[in-house]
Amino acid sequence: ELPARARCQHLLDDAGQRELLGPFERLTSPWLPKQNIVTQSDDGVVIMRGTLGDTKVVIAAVEPAFQGGSMGEVGGAKIAGALACALADAENGDPVVPILLLETGGVRLQEANCGLAAIAEIHDMIVALREHGPVIGVITGPVGCFGGMSIAAGLCSELIVTREARLGLNGPQVIEQEAGVDEFDSRDRPMIWSLLGGEQRVATGLAEALVGDDVAAIRDLLARHVTASPKPLARTTDIARFEALLETVDPAEQATAETTRAMFDQTTGAA
Repeated sequence: ELPARARCQHLLDDAGQRELLGPFERLTSPWLPKQNIVTQSDDGVVIMRGTLGDTKVVIAAVEPAFQGGSMGEVGGAKIAGALACALADAENGDPVVPILLLETGGVRLQEANCGLAAIAEIHDMIVALREHGPVIGVITGPVGCFGGMSIAAGLCSELIVTREARLGLNGPQVIEQEAGVDEFDSRDRPMIWSLLGGEQRVATGLAEALVGDDVAAIRDLLARHVTASPKPLARTTDIARFEALLETVDPAEQATAETTRAMFDQTTGAA
């Protein structure tokens, strides 16, 4: 429920917080006014440096209340730039752990190609940074994480979610629009959360940790993850496993939370 700036402030240590490219820089979208859409002076993305315990971190938080947390050229460039700076610091022996607060519907439709290019840069930076240390994603609930930014979430070396969080490449309304209400009813909230919700994503190995929707709990968990060593990320490297999983999918059969978990368990050999 907190806005993006307050989320950053609550997660960082009180001393030494500083916002980069904040609202007084007046970095607004050049495209929204052409479509008679009111801009926001930070383009809906907050970048803040500080510490979490003894660890230097940079937080990039998407504001879900502005354009549904959608990513445009300016906001996407802010995140990609922050990650590029973190990569340069890591290569110079002064690591800064990136934390991405991902409440976003993906690319902003009014800035499609520019937004997609920025998201691709974000993906590139996450992969490069994983060689040096953890890149942590957090999804908590209000909007969820969809579209190209769901790929960014999947690339994070550690992904933390709440039970209320949702994660998927396509959102419920998009699936309903393209495949019909019989395939996915965007008004059926229990069904949506059972398939896309945080608990299900952790159970199927698409997220690492489930945490309560509480600032202190999320901060404590982040404090442990920011000191983790780099490790291979199975969900981005084990291609054969996911190809085998896709072979088990019958598109004519309606997916449920139980059948989805069973498919993932079968491909990993879990009990």
